[in-house]
Amino acid sequence: QVQLVESGGGLVQAGGSLRLSCAASGRTSSVNTMGWFRQAPGKEREFVATIYWSGSSTYYADSVKGRFTISRDTMYLQMNNLTPEDTAVYYCAASRRSGAYTIYGGYDYWGQGTQVTVSS
Repeated sequence: QVQLVESGGGLVQAGGSLRLSCAASGRTSSVNTMGWFRQAPGKEREFVATIYWSGSSTYYADSVKGRFTISRDTMYLQMNNLTPEDTAVYYCAASRRSGAYTIYGGYDYWGQGTQVTVSS
């Protein structure tokens, strides 16, 4: 089992930045891909970004490309130039498989989420 705990969420004004972190514990050696998803009120959980160890490759949703950066170091998600549309609960996820998984089912472990609120 792998346990994931997100941190770094909060309230920020539009145009601001936040860095989310995901602390992993347990059988972390079994993890080959990590990702970030988000869920806004009344909406489905959506893919944000992923990184997989094979070649340290990254993949982003079009809505965040150029603004968000995912890194394997402490599994952080750097979010710049935030807009109110980025307001959501952000979830860290981990997979035993290696690949650019953009769907919920591609991941085996999930954190509890951290709230990000962007005011206009």
